[in-house]
Amino acid sequence: MSNAEEKFSDQTLAKMKEAIAEYPDKASAVLPVLQLIQKEKGWVSPASQRFTAELLSISPARVKEVVTFYTMFHQQPVGKYHIQVCTNISCSLRGGEEIFAHCQKKLGLKGHKDVTPDGLFSLEHVECLAACERAPAMLLGENYKMELTIEKVDEIIDRCKKEGSH
Repeated sequence: MSNAEEKFSDQTLAKMKEAIAEYPDKASAVLPVLQLIQKEKGWVSPASQRFTAELLSISPARVKEVVTFYTMFHQQPVGKYHIQVCTNISCSLRGGEEIFAHCQKKLGLKGHKDVTPDGLFSLEHVECLAACERAPAMLLGENYKMELTIEKVDEIIDRCKKEGSH
């Protein structure tokens, strides 16, 4: 591994090795390797993408394709509480756009992928969370929050602020 730009814990490197060993072609381990990187670092930086390409002997463009295709991979640092609000048709029709706008206002964020100055929250709108039947929906980290109202969103954010301040 010649790429000295990115460092990972011995535990993560061992898990990467295990993941690669599960596939007959090591290039097929791109998803689990990227997941391990994000688990340790919180996001998949350009340096991490180059590291992955070298590790799996694939082009950096191939790794970038995977990172940009899957919304589960963060291409920039995210807050401790990463909120993804669905704004696709079902959620939008049931208030998803309003939920997103309310989150922006409540958190003091202006853009699409902003992080609060304290690093506690980040907010992103996404196209689909596959929760149409219980719209509007959002993900808080990896946890679905569905059938949202402004009041429910306020409770969720307030609870996170309280937990995050400890």
